[in-house]
Amino acid sequence: MGRAEQAIAYKHAGYNCCQAVLAAYADALGMPPEEAARLGASFGAGMGTMKGTCGALVGAELVLALTQRGSARRLFEAFERACGATICRDLKGIGTGRVLCPCDDCVANAVRALEQP
Repeated sequence: MGRAEQAIAYKHAGYNCCQAVLAAYADALGMPPEEAARLGASFGAGMGTMKGTCGALVGAELVLALTQRGSARRLFEAFERACGATICRDLKGIGTGRVLCPCDDCVANAVRALEQP
């Protein structure tokens, strides 16, 4: 199972989007998945308001910072291209009724963006 699939499995196990991405990288972070997930507890659902940055993107940016895997700007832009937005409420279609990217896809796209060179 790849990291994107692992992250989706963590999401389905009850982790928020940020926690799911972090837990999928727990080995790279040198900690158990539960500990990695604690780092992302406050960042799910657009920082708890759906008005902030998507939790999956925040999780990927945290992994990037902790592992020095590449450029934050490149990661942000890759996620935005894949998902159509970076703000949770925009991704979920709050106010427009048009979902741009479901949570599972946001989680997978955040991981895929991390894996890009």
